[in-house]
Amino acid sequence: MRVIGLALAALAFVTLISLGNWQVRRLHWKEGLLASVEQQLQEAPLTLAEIEKLPRSEIEYRPMMVTGRFEHGRERHFFATHQGQSGYYVYTPLRLADGRAVFVNRGFVPFDMKDAATRPEGQVTGTVTITGLARDRLDEKPSFAVPENDITQNIFYWKDLDAMAQSIGLSADEVLPFFIDADDAPNPGGLPVGGVTRISFPNDHLQYAITWYGLATVLAVIVGLMAYRGWRKHD
Repeated sequence: MRVIGLALAALAFVTLISLGNWQVRRLHWKEGLLASVEQQLQEAPLTLAEIEKLPRSEIEYRPMMVTGRFEHGRERHFFATHQGQSGYYVYTPLRLADGRAVFVNRGFVPFDMKDAATRPEGQVTGTVTITGLARDRLDEKPSFAVPENDITQNIFYWKDLDAMAQSIGLSADEVLPFFIDADDAPNPGGLPVGGVTRISFPNDHLQYAITWYGLATVLAVIVGLMAYRGWRKHD
């Protein structure tokens, strides 16, 4: 029985050390990702043609610029909070010269300004050039806790690009497969409030690594004490 116990303890120790090592590798990966994104944010905006040449894995948070005409009558509303206030991010299709469209997150509006008629000054017309960050689409709802999108009321709780497009009669071929978060350049009338991109990468890997290594240390100490007491008793 003692041999079996020692074998199980050794297996547990190796497992805990392996989990700690894995978290250290994840820590290095996350730090590299943060550094890469920070560097990207300092780069000059890419053109649409340049963005479309990138693999999907390299699109997220890329500064870019694009020119087109907003189709304000088709804006979609994403439930959000900004600086402690609840409201919506306004996603408006921007029609490009080649006939395609891209959803632009123009920024935040309060609950009572959801109706575009309450903020006519911000409904800019004519050809505009938008500078912002490319944002990758989501392939599925991020969590079961996130509510289903309310298409009828035009309230989205997760960025379902296909649903946004279909709800305003746009086909998949018409819409670019990513979003653009507009920068903080002021809109006429002050709304929507741009520059709302949240760049956040939880980085708790060091804490997790310390936890796993700590458990391995505790296990080693306990086994060592038990072995010592057994030896003293036998002696």
